[in-house]
Formats: sequence, C-alpha cells, structure tokens
Amino acid sequence: MRPRRRKPEKSSARGRGSGQPNSLFGEILDWMLAPLLFLWPISIIVTHNVADNIASQPYDRALADGTRTLARFVAVDNGHPVVNFPAPPRALFRADQDDVLYYQVTNEYGEMLSGDVDIPPAPRPPTPIIDEVLFRDEVIQGEEVRVAYQFLYPPGGRGLPMVVVQLAETRNKRTDLASRVVTGVLLPQFAIIPLAVILVWVGLSRGIAPLNRLQSLIRLRRPTDLSPVEPATVPEEVRPLIVAYNGMMARLEENLQAQQRFIADAAHQMRTPLTGLKMQTDLALQETDPEQLRRSLAQIADSTERAAHLINQLLSLARAEASFEKLYVVEPLDLEAVVREVAQDLFPRALAKGIDLGVEDTGKGMQIEGNPVLLREMIKNLMDNAIKYTPGGGSVTARIRHAGAPIFEVEDSGVGIPEADRERVFERFYRVLGSGADGSGLGLPIVREIAELHRATVSLSPNPAGRGTLAQVVFPRSHRQFSPVVQRDFYPLG
Repeated sequence: MRPRRRKPEKSSARGRGSGQPNSLFGEILDWMLAPLLFLWPISIIVTHNVADNIASQPYDRALADGTRTLARFVAVDNGHPVVNFPAPPRALFRADQDDVLYYQVTNEYGEMLSGDVDIPPAPRPPTPIIDEVLFRDEVIQGEEVRVAYQFLYPPGGRGLPMVVVQLAETRNKRTDLASRVVTGVLLPQFAIIPLAVILVWVGLSRGIAPLNRLQSLIRLRRPTDLSPVEPATVPEEVRPLIVAYNGMMARLEENLQAQQRFIADAAHQMRTPLTGLKMQTDLALQETDPEQLRRSLAQIADSTERAAHLINQLLSLARAEASFEKLYVVEPLDLEAVVREVAQDLFPRALAKGIDLGVEDTGKGMQIEGNPVLLREMIKNLMDNAIKYTPGGGSVTARIRHAGAPIFEVEDSGVGIPEADRERVFERFYRVLGSGADGSGLGLPIVREIAELHRATVSLSPNPAGRGTLAQVVFPRSHRQFSPVVQRDFYPLG
C-alpha cells in the first residue's frame, strides 16, 4: 500500500453524474441502434436521388429523340431557316395527358422561328457542340420541366446563323416513377428496421445472459465465501474482470486472516497483564500491612502502565494497517524537525537512565512527503526501543543523512540483536530472549508497516562503532532535500 495524495472524485456525465448506474445492455443497444437511426434518413435521401436519376434516364432518351426529330424539320427557304412540320407537332412528339410538352426553334440571336415562347433561351456555351443534345432543368409557368436542346446549322446553309432547337417536358411521369421506386425500396425497410431492433434486443439479451448467471452466482454466495470464480466458465471478454475479482478476493481473504490472527494474538497478549493485575489486586485486598499494601499498589501501577503501553502499541499497529489512502493525507514535511521533536519528548526518559541521547543531522533540513502522525510514530518506536535496550551510561544517536536518498538511522550501544533474530523481530509479538527489558513485541512491526506505507525500507545491522544495533530507514529517491550540501553536527539534547 503506497501513500498518495487524495484526488477529488470526478463524476461522469452519464451514470454517476446523473445518479443513475450505467447499463451495459443499454450502452450496446444505443451504439447499435443510434447509427442505424442516423443513417436511415440519409439512405432515404440517397435512394430518392438514385431513383430520380434512374427514372430520368429513359425519359431523357425519349426527349433527346424528340429533339433530334424536331431538328430534322429545320430547312432553308429563300436563304432563311424555317421549320416544316408534316403533321401537328404534339402528335409528332407523342405528347400525353400526364405531361405538358413545349418546343421552340430559334436562331442563335434568339429570333423565334417556331414554337412556344415560354421556354427560356438556351445558354450558349463558349464553344457550341454542333448536333449534340444537351439537358437542363427549368421552370415554365411555375412548373418544373426538363429541357433538351441542340445547336445545329441549317442543312445546306452553312453560312447562315446557327439554329437552336429546344424540347421541354414537365416532370410528372418522372416524379411518379421515382416515387414508385422509392416506395418499393423503403416499404420493406419499415418492416426490416423494427425486426432488426427486435433481433438486436434478443441477441443482446442472449449475449449478456452469462453475465446475469455470474451475477446470480455471486449474489447467492455466503458472506464468508471468498473462493475464486473459475475464469473458464465466463465469456472471454469478462475474463480479465474475473481474474481481477479473484485477486481482490484473495487479498481480502488474506487481510481477514491477518486480522483474525491479530485479534487472537492481541487477546492472548492482553490476557497476561490483565490476569497479573487481577492477582495483584486480590493480594492487595488481603494485605493488612500498610508497607506491603503500598508495595502491592506500586506493582499494580507498573502492571497498569505495561498494559496501557501494550494497548497503545496495538492501536498504533491497527492505525498503520488501516486504509492509508482514506485515513491519512500525505504532505511535505521536514524529517529533521520531526526527529528533533521526538528526541525532545524522549530526552527525560534517556536522562533518567543516564543515556546520552543525541541527534545528528545536516542542519539544512530534509524535505520528504509523508504522513506526520505515522512518521512520528515510526521514529518514536525506533528511538524508544534503542533507549529501552541500552544500559545506563550508553548512548543513542538519531541520524538523518542523504546518500542518494533520504536516510534515517538510530544507533545505540545496547545489547544488540543476534543475526538470527534480526528479521524475526519484525514479526508481531516476537521478543528476543534474554534481552533483559520488558516489551510488547509490537514496536518494530509498527516501524516496518509504516515504512512500507511510505515506500521506504527498514533494516537492522550491528553498530559499526562496536556494541549495539544500527536501525536504518531508507526513503525512496523521489523525496527531496532542501539543500544538496550535507553537514553533520552531533549534539546532545539537554
């Protein structure tokens, strides 16, 4: 577990932000149907345009044939172009009752030779293509028409002006044919789309059925059942989630087992001082000699102090093992200042034992990031242990230095710790035999727990100066120092 700064929780626009949980079924359904409903109107427009083009092609060919027929009736009479119809024009062009047909023949200057004046003049291209039929859309008397027109020279009159032949037809038949094509294409879609929605709904329901079964399986478990879910029984897409879930259950079971062991050990450790208190109290109640009674009360006071110390150690360990991210805030602090404060608090006790207690630091400050409450507890336990196991006349030195990373050390001239026990002393309630001092066996486990929360490492080694122990805590390299210059000053407190 690593210390980190508390981050503000962000709520998404959907789900947590609106107070409603996300639905996987709804999300998939939305992403499948939304594009379909978006593309459907576009498909209608595209289908209508395609149908209009398809419907226009045969009628354009017929209109082009009519324009060529009209061009054949152009002749030259007395040096002037004229139009000679062998029959009524509308009969020649096969006009019908569905559409209105217009025709017009003019010279290139717009002078009318024959036909309807309602047709707008044909746009003349920069280089007219003789005898090729061109098309355009126009409006005549408020009605849309399709116009076919052709530029030509009168037969045998090459020196005469060009003639423009135009044939226009309203678009009723074209629109009717395009509507029938669109209707024939879109009508099945009105039945297909609801059917597709139903099939998608059924498919998704069947697709997430394994998730529903998994939900029922987990919901039916007993509260004490932390066994893993077999990943092979779930869909492949959910397998990473189940693997993570199994890992979380394994960690939870390990934590519960550790708590159970902790409670059992704590109950066992508390039973001993409480039993002693009860026995001493019973003896004191039976005493009639005032001096013996005073001695019994002194023993009760000592036992009470040891029991209180044990309870405080248990509470410190419980705090260190709590959810660090939720209970504690990481902040920048000066490690040297914290060490000096703890040393000042412990100085009376060291003075009472005749121990020379000193602090050796850089004098410039050592900036790290951590929780001041937990770091103070860790430093206090290390220095308290050193004072406790150092005989009178000895020395205890708390040292802060920088060697690539911030380092905190406690060096004492006490009884020392055998090499075989240097790792075991970090186990709860473990005490080295023959140490000659009372203890709960929780001080160093608390130190290691707090060090690990701060991504630091703690180790014990023999005192390089001779007798005693050197306890060392190395913090991660990311911690910063106020000044890269390291100065060592040793001074006794008091």
